[in-house]
Amino acid sequence: MSSGSQHDTFAGAWLRGSTQFFEGVLAANRAALAAFGGRESDDTPAEGALTGAERPGGEVDLTEHRRDALSVGDRVRFTKTLSDADVRAFARSSGDTNPLHLDEGFAERTRFGGRIVHGTLASGLVSAALARLPGLVVYLSQDVEFRNPIGIGDRATAECEIVEDLGEHRYRIATRVTTDDATAIDGEAVVLLDEVDD
Repeated sequence: MSSGSQHDTFAGAWLRGSTQFFEGVLAANRAALAAFGGRESDDTPAEGALTGAERPGGEVDLTEHRRDALSVGDRVRFTKTLSDADVRAFARSSGDTNPLHLDEGFAERTRFGGRIVHGTLASGLVSAALARLPGLVVYLSQDVEFRNPIGIGDRATAECEIVEDLGEHRYRIATRVTTDDATAIDGEAVVLLDEVDD
């Protein structure tokens, strides 16, 4: 096999794998939005769905409501109880049917001693919090470190604080998801806050 054909084979495999990964991430994000009162997984508005800070299903605390006044230290918190219905909706939408999240008998025999919330669903609380910032929130990046599991029925809070103004309405934001017991997720995001046309 020539080096050219090896390169083509590798490039094709990489492209297929990257495409599958990207499509999985999109499905997971759609499912997280659906679970938090946003859009259904087929991208049509949910019946009676609301937008922005009006969405039901969680408690919101925002220190600044004007896009042009945001600065380092401003923060947003979003709190929600992650229910069995949320987990099952996420599994259906994303295709992640790991029995650790869905089968109590199986999960009891694991190191966790019971079912836990999908990590991507739990990290979706960060997205739900950031969606409450003023303006049109455009995610540019998100780093996530999973530290502790979140159990079914646990109340969790995403805390997001601006730590750097990158200019042109781009911000680096420290992100954390906590429960009463521990920090479940730690990370950092970069977002762009576009103007919203009236």
